[in-house]
Amino acid sequence: MTDHSTFVGAPVELTPTQEAVRDEVGAICAEFDAGYWRERDRLGEYPNAFVDALGRAGWLGITLPEEYGGKGLGTEEAVAMFEEVARSGAGFGGAQTVHAAVYTAAPIVNYGSDDLKERLLPGVASGDVAVQTFALTEPGAGSESTAIETRAELVDGAGEGGEVEGGAGDDGDVYRVTGEKLWISRIDASDYMVLVARTTPREDVERKTEGVTLFLVDLDDALGDGMSIEEIDKTASRVVHSYRVEFDGMEVPAENVIGEVGRGFYHVLDGLNEERLVVAAECVGLGEVAVERGVAYANEREVFGRPIGRNQAVQHPLAEAYARLGAAKCLVYDGAARAAGADDGAGGAAPDRKEVGFYANAAKFLAADACFAAADAAVQTHGGRGVARDYDVERYLREARLTRLVPVTQELALSYIAETALGLPRSY
Repeated sequence: MTDHSTFVGAPVELTPTQEAVRDEVGAICAEFDAGYWRERDRLGEYPNAFVDALGRAGWLGITLPEEYGGKGLGTEEAVAMFEEVARSGAGFGGAQTVHAAVYTAAPIVNYGSDDLKERLLPGVASGDVAVQTFALTEPGAGSESTAIETRAELVDGAGEGGEVEGGAGDDGDVYRVTGEKLWISRIDASDYMVLVARTTPREDVERKTEGVTLFLVDLDDALGDGMSIEEIDKTASRVVHSYRVEFDGMEVPAENVIGEVGRGFYHVLDGLNEERLVVAAECVGLGEVAVERGVAYANEREVFGRPIGRNQAVQHPLAEAYARLGAAKCLVYDGAARAAGADDGAGGAAPDRKEVGFYANAAKFLAADACFAAADAAVQTHGGRGVARDYDVERYLREARLTRLVPVTQELALSYIAETALGLPRSY
């Protein structure tokens, strides 16, 4: 765990609950040192021991309702948790290994049937069941989520055509899925996938956001039986494996529909701002550990008989990155409080979704840029050693570059702000 007394993160006043979350999660993270993460990255290996440790302590259920064994906490506490995970040295990649365990289950919590919740969520809360895979992106869609073409047709009880908007079908009915997904992560570390597919073609709906449905897919049943995967070789976030997924007649029981048929796109949007704030917190944590490593090296490394940290050319990039991280962090935590409706105190007013959307997108934009600047400054401070694995900062730079692309690009975040906050015409 980072020694908060010697290296102070950006100046944000935490609630007592946030402090407790940070300290408890930090104590677990402290068991996994820099060498652990360095080796996982080198091998491209999922950090099972780390994820299991957080799962045993119940932190994968931080936002799950207490009635299902979760901790019943919210976005305010989640940002504290995930900032600490990233800041511990796990970085953005390490945070992403548990991020999906928390947020992929959100549609099930919000829209799943009582039966689905009861048989799945207690295992998710305890870490015994992994719902780590969310399958949305496609080769021809990318950021244009409504352009997905993966098709799920109801068979055995729907009659010709198979579209039954508003209902999942009768007992024994199944959906047959065909199509392709890209950049689908953690299939190798998950028991279930939340699949986003069209139950009505785009050309047959009035609004492009309609006709999309969410499904819970049992991966043990699906792999090799209508579903095949191919791993994507990548350089960033190597501990999280990503795949191209092909569906060729894969069958999903109608009872595994999550929420309302045809309304899945709206189910996905619900909670998107809160998750984006958590991603921003992960960016802040990554930036903080990068600055910390840069400062430590600047104090230790001597050239021309004095520490290089005495040179303003070394000081200023680190100081600027630290200042920008502080600004981003303030926006993250303020946004999290507003998302919880807590800015007016306990039991405050319900949050304004457009306002929260601004905070979520602005925080993600600023935090991603700030963490990239921090990682770049840390590499530059290390000189030639900055590209050596043993110093870790090269991994931080690779991951920081990724944060400017996922889960939303910097350009789309700015477009959202331009449209909703500035009243400019929609650009996409």
